[in-house]
Parts: sequence; structure tokens; C-alpha cells
Amino acid sequence: MDISIASEQVRILGALMEKEVTTPDYYPMTLNALVNACNQKSCRDPVTAFDEATVTFHLDILRDEKRLVALVAAADSRVPKYKQRLTETFFFSPAERAVLCELMLRGPQTPGELRNRAERMHGFGGLDEVTAALKELETRPDGPWVVLLPRLPGHKEARYMHLLSGAPRIEETAVAADAPVVSGSAVSPTERIARLEAAQAELQQQMEALRAQFEAFRSQFQ
Repeated sequence: MDISIASEQVRILGALMEKEVTTPDYYPMTLNALVNACNQKSCRDPVTAFDEATVTFHLDILRDEKRLVALVAAADSRVPKYKQRLTETFFFSPAERAVLCELMLRGPQTPGELRNRAERMHGFGGLDEVTAALKELETRPDGPWVVLLPRLPGHKEARYMHLLSGAPRIEETAVAADAPVVSGSAVSPTERIARLEAAQAELQQQMEALRAQFEAFRSQFQ
């Protein structure tokens, strides 16, 4: 996949993809509507506070450089509107599209979370359909579009992440937030720090191996 866009552009593109399906009567979208869609407090993680200047700046990049957004001059409106071109350039099944869009809007998620949250864009027949869509996105000849992240300490399920912004990087805050808690016993600050450092080192090794596998897979299609 020869796409690498900033997180702001991922949010803008994801919002356009979502609204095209969920509110087709209001699509293509005006700049004001798109700003509100990017910043809405539901179905978004993280919640953002983009202003019009920020959205316009990234729209110009998506339109002029990436060719993933188009400006539409509607005959019945003097206000310019925008539409996404990702699904025109690359064909996705409804299930693939819903899963990818949800990952773009809310970040890494488990298949179960994706099934529940993407239901508004596609009615999944079961968890197997979500898993199949993820596998397709992971192995497509024009991809991969998603990657399975290493399971975090203290979590039962691994999460998937989109690759529109490149290979994932580990954030120290995520390691600290997801560190396992030992119940029924007191843990000293020194011991807790040591455990966090060990967990971070383990995750770093896993991510380096994952990044190497990703680059090796990608080189097959260059």
C-alpha cells in the first residue's frame, strides 16, 4: 500500500467515509459539517478540536498531493463540498470498508469491539465476518491495510490497527496505562517501575519483529 498520511488526514478521511454511509443525504460534506464530524464526541478516539484552518490545510494535502479527496461544485449550492476518493481508488467490500473506517476513527480495536462499533456502517452476520474482513485487509495484494498488534500485558485479546500512517510505534504512556495490576498485594514504586520497564522492553522487541515482517511483506509488491 503506497499511502502514508498524517493522523489529522486519517480522521478527515475516516469522517468522510463514515458519513457517506450513515448520512448519505448530507454527503458530499461542507467544510463546516466536516469539521463537526471530525470533532464529534461520539464514535471518536481521541476526541479532537480541529478548527477550519486545520481541516482546510489537510484537505488540500489529501486533494492535491494524495488524490484521496475531491472538491465537488454542487449546482444547487454555492458552498463547496468534499468527498472521499479512497473507495473509488481501491475497492473494498462493505465489511472491509466498515472495519477500516472504524479503525481510522477510533484507533486499535479487537474484532469484538469492531463488530459492535461498525454495525452502523455494515450489519455483520457474526464475529467470523469481522475476522474475515480483517484477514482480507491484512493480506490484500494492494495492502496490507491493517496489522495485528502484540497483545498488551493484562489484556485477553490482541487489537488490530490500520496502516494508513505507516507501521505502528509503541507509546510509553500506553505501556504504563495497560500495565498489569497485582491484586491482593502491595507493589512498591520501585518494583512497579521495574515491571513497566520489562513490559516496555518486551513490547519493543515484539514491535521490531512485527515491523521487520511488515517491511518484508511489503517488499514483495514493490
